[in-house]
Amino acid sequence: MTSPATAVSGAPTGGDKKPGWRGSRARLGDRIFAGTATSAGIIILVTLAAVAAFLLFEGFPALVADGEDLPGGEGFLAFVGPLLFGTVLAAVIALLVAFPLSIGIALFISHYAPRRVASGLGYLVDLLAAVPSVVYGLWGIFFLAPAMVPTFGWLNDNLGFLPFFAGPTSATGRTMLTAGLVLAVMILPIMTAVNREVFLQTPRLLEEASLALGATRWEMIRQTVLPFGRSGVVSGSMLGLGRALGETLAVAMVLSATNVVSVNLISSVNSSTIAANIALDFPESSGLAVNALIASGLVLFAVTFVVNYAARAIVARRREFSGANA
Repeated sequence: MTSPATAVSGAPTGGDKKPGWRGSRARLGDRIFAGTATSAGIIILVTLAAVAAFLLFEGFPALVADGEDLPGGEGFLAFVGPLLFGTVLAAVIALLVAFPLSIGIALFISHYAPRRVASGLGYLVDLLAAVPSVVYGLWGIFFLAPAMVPTFGWLNDNLGFLPFFAGPTSATGRTMLTAGLVLAVMILPIMTAVNREVFLQTPRLLEEASLALGATRWEMIRQTVLPFGRSGVVSGSMLGLGRALGETLAVAMVLSATNVVSVNLISSVNSSTIAANIALDFPESSGLAVNALIASGLVLFAVTFVVNYAARAIVARRREFSGANA
């Protein structure tokens, strides 16, 4: 007669492992991963708070000092105002140029180019994102700036009634428009890479359904791909804008800057940017001048934070187009 212990199907024998051993190990791994991820998030927040505290502590003397003791002798707002204006102006020019190009290139790679061509272009875009900024700066000085001089003359002759192209034109080409174009080339690979990955995540079922209803390829992209990837496009644009706001070396090399506020994009009189001004003036500064530069860095930190917060708010409003809800 068979014993009850051996009659039960699946009952462990003497050589088997304990029933809960594998599950316990998996739960331990989950706890380790969750703890590591939580620790990484806390470290990021602590680092961000430490940077903000350092900038505030070191820049506070310049915020409360007499205006005559600061560079320019007119107060901190007069010192940082033109720098902030130039920073935003250069970044906006870069974003206006790079935004449509990044969408067009990403759509070509993801939905128009043959597979082999798309793969090669994807690798090329990723490699361009790794090019150092000094290379872009050298390219801007020795190639783009001289090549833009005739274009500046044409803009002045035909669009000189606009304050952006009023002139007189720069003879060297080192203008705000040139700096904005260099920044556009720098942020283009990052924005294109993000947009490409977002467009590739569009559910194939939605694309096929649109084509089956008689839509052309462009109509399918307009009806399914672009709405689905809208939040990702916004995120990629804000990522590129953040890099443009904080770019230092390329702008410092290309831009012939002075401490003025000017919307003329083709003149030799240009506003500087906060990051470029810090890089150029910090080695020769001392005392309150150093505190003023750090305080201007605090302003740039705040602007970048506001930009990223606005981007997160926009993305949160477009959650209905996320892959999880498709």
